[in-house]
Amino acid sequence: MAQDLTGFWQRFQSGIDVAVGGDVPDKLLGVRDGFLRYFRDGLEKSVPVSVVPQTQDEALTPLPISDADILALARRRAGELSRLHGDSFAFYAGSEAGLLLFEADSQRRYFVRTWTTIVGLGEEAWGSSGSVQLPERLLEGLDHEDLPFAVPGTRRRGGMVSSLTGGVETRRGATALATFNAVSTLMYGRLESYPHRRRGLG
Repeated sequence: MAQDLTGFWQRFQSGIDVAVGGDVPDKLLGVRDGFLRYFRDGLEKSVPVSVVPQTQDEALTPLPISDADILALARRRAGELSRLHGDSFAFYAGSEAGLLLFEADSQRRYFVRTWTTIVGLGEEAWGSSGSVQLPERLLEGLDHEDLPFAVPGTRRRGGMVSSLTGGVETRRGATALATFNAVSTLMYGRLESYPHRRRGLG
């Protein structure tokens, strides 16, 4: 781990490169926003962050319908990139949105949520966005298997979150929050462990 950190901080001087599973612009920009928020706010330094899209089988993937399914898909995307490219990138990211079910008082509620998996520095971390509930009127007469076809919006045009919130929240924003949370976990304690390096960046 110490060797991983040394290499990371050396590469950090010239910027951070992130390979992202997929080529959807909102997803790429969201991952970049999440990294920028963490490193720029955390280090008080303007840090270049580049995201590199990696073609994967997004078009053939059905919409996940549970937290476990969303996270499994995000983990698979990040893991495949890490195994394929090794040390070519500082980080590998998989970010996916889907549906999840929450039950309380015999009532079912469905939500849209985004999960991001980050692989780097020899570890893996997960983070999620907030959740937006699907209006009950959209679900009348539908069973669990019909849900993926009832959700407004598409993954290519605006996304589910944007459709449900009238564009106030976006797929890019949800991806950014999920990514920020994952990076926060991955980097927890590392910055505090290298205060002399942090001062040297100024």
